Order: sequence, then C-alpha cells, then structure tokens
Amino acid sequence: MTTHSASFFHLPRPAARTVILSALVWTAISALGALQTYSDNLRTGVASRYPVLLATWFIEYAVPLMVLSAVLVTALGRWPVLVARPRSVVLLFIGLVLLFQPAQWLYIAWLRDYLDIASFGDVRRMLMKMLLVGWFTTTATFAAILAIHYWRQAKDRELAWQRAQNDMLNLRLQLEEQRMLALRAQLEPHFLFNALNAISALVRAGDKPVALAGIGRLSTLLRYALAASTDNTATLAAELQFVRDYLDLQRLRYGDRLRVAIEGAGDALLDEVDCPPLSLQPLVENALRHDIDCHDGPGDITLSFARDGDAMVVTVTNRVLAQASPNPGAGLGLANTRDRLQRITPGAALHAGVRGKRFVAELRLPLAKE
Repeated sequence: MTTHSASFFHLPRPAARTVILSALVWTAISALGALQTYSDNLRTGVASRYPVLLATWFIEYAVPLMVLSAVLVTALGRWPVLVARPRSVVLLFIGLVLLFQPAQWLYIAWLRDYLDIASFGDVRRMLMKMLLVGWFTTTATFAAILAIHYWRQAKDRELAWQRAQNDMLNLRLQLEEQRMLALRAQLEPHFLFNALNAISALVRAGDKPVALAGIGRLSTLLRYALAASTDNTATLAAELQFVRDYLDLQRLRYGDRLRVAIEGAGDALLDEVDCPPLSLQPLVENALRHDIDCHDGPGDITLSFARDGDAMVVTVTNRVLAQASPNPGAGLGLANTRDRLQRITPGAALHAGVRGKRFVAELRLPLAKE
C-alpha cells in the first residue's frame, strides 16, 4: 500500500513542471490578493501587516489549489480516459465539485474558527459564509489543468507523428541505398562478364598482341568501373571517354564491323552535366547486342549529344533488321540504367523503343541551373 501511494505521487517531469508552475501562479495570486487586502485596510484605517496577510492568503487559498493541481495532474497522467470524452469531463468536474469543494470549505472554516457549532443556526451561518468561497478558483484550476493536459497530449501526438515520419524516411532511404547497391551489383558483374568475354574471344583467336592490347584496355575500363562503384555521379564527358575506351576494346573483337558515329562530342557542356556512373555504356552495349551481334555485316550505330532547352539529350540508335537473328542476351542494361537515373538524378529520364527502322534509346539529363 505504501509503495502504491508513493508511486501515485511520483510525478513524471512534465507533470512536475505543471505542479511547480501552478505553485508559482498561486503564490503570485496570493501576493497580489494580500497586497489588495493590505491596501483596503490602509484606506479604512484597519491595522494589518502584509506578511501576515500573505501567509493567510497562501494557506487558505493557494495550498488547497496547489494540492488540487497536483492530484489532477497525477490522475490525468495515469488515467487519460478520465477526460477522453466530453461526458467524462463533465462527470469528472461534478465529482470534483462534490468532493473538493466541501473539503475546501471545511479547511477554510477550520482555519477561521467557524467550526464552533452549537446549533443548527450556526451550521446555516457557516454555510452562508462559505457558500460563495472557491467556486471560481476551483473551476479555473480545473480548466487550466485540463487545457495543459490536452495541449501536452497534442504535442506528444505531434512528436510521435514526426518520429514516425522520420523513421519512415530513414527506412525508405535505407531501402533506396540497398536497391542502388543491388543495381550496381547487377550492372558491374554484367559489364565485367562481357568485357572478359571479348578478351577470351581474342585469346581463342590466337592473336597474342591484340589480346594483350585488349587486356590493357580492360584494365583502363576496370579502373573506371571500380571508381564508379564508390561515386554516385560522374560527368558526361567522363562517361563519353569511358565509352570510347569500351568501343576500342570491342573493336579488337569486331574489327571493321564495329562502326559507331559520335556526334556533338565537342560540346563544352559535357564537362558540366552530371549523371550516374556507367550510364552510357549500357546503351551502347545494348545497341551492339541488338545490331552487330544479330547479323554478319557491319554495324550502324550512332551516339549523339545535343542540348534541348534545359536538358542535354544523349541518343543512341541502331538499325532494326527484320532478317536479323534474335540475340540471346538477357539485357539488364536499360532497365538498371533507368532505375539508377530515377534514384540519383532528379529530372533525368530514359526512353527506349523502335522508331521506324531504328531502335532509339534517348537519355535526357537536366542541365545545372545558373
């Protein structure tokens, strides 16, 4: 029983602050009330001392209301259901009036020596003296504590909502990071596999000098790919140079059949436009796989760079031959590149499809705002 009572009055920090604030407010009200009484006594010629008046005001009015504040704060903190509905609030107020108000009257009557009752008339006179005491202060205290309780609940709900939003945002960021890592894990081994396949074809052909040159090209490509695995962005100029090195490696495999026209490569904006690393190579690889790998003749691939308003447009096109045999490649490049663009470069877009007799992959990258 003792443990329960001690825990009941063990206030959490917000409730303790409310009780302390209530004590300060009622102390200030007592000081003002005592000052008003002292001023009235001076005007009427009644002798009085301010410290005595202050003590009287504090003991008679402030102490009961401070106790009421502490009890209300503790009760509402433990049982919020007491004021969960308007009906509950009304019932709580009625119970407060029926219990606290008579107790306050008896307390004040005891302090003023009104309890010396000898007849029913003494009871009546005491009730008449006490009947108007405390109604306003009790109601005001109840309303103030109730308002603070509702405000604190609203604040707690807002903080909980903000924490939930932050947790959800952090979770989404973590999921996006994991998805990006998964995309890279798909793209980089895919690229490496195709590059090694080109080298192995040269080795099988028995051309040692060309194979060694291919290994050197592959080394250059792998250094860029390794750097790209730790960076989220690269310039379009760096991506173009990577594509040139990649085509040089593929040229060792395809020879004169590899024909790629590059247009607009001298545009100075290529050094200023950012994009995800390894964005262009999958587009060119896709063109090789669906053009030159599907027939015996030379390829016809175009890589162009052109400004269109506030975007740089990179276009990779290749022929679509009706008599070409289907390529068995799985083709992760375009899908992965589109996903990476959406997550790393806001405003970027990749569209691919057949236009007439050519397959067109169009990459739009936003220019930096001046």
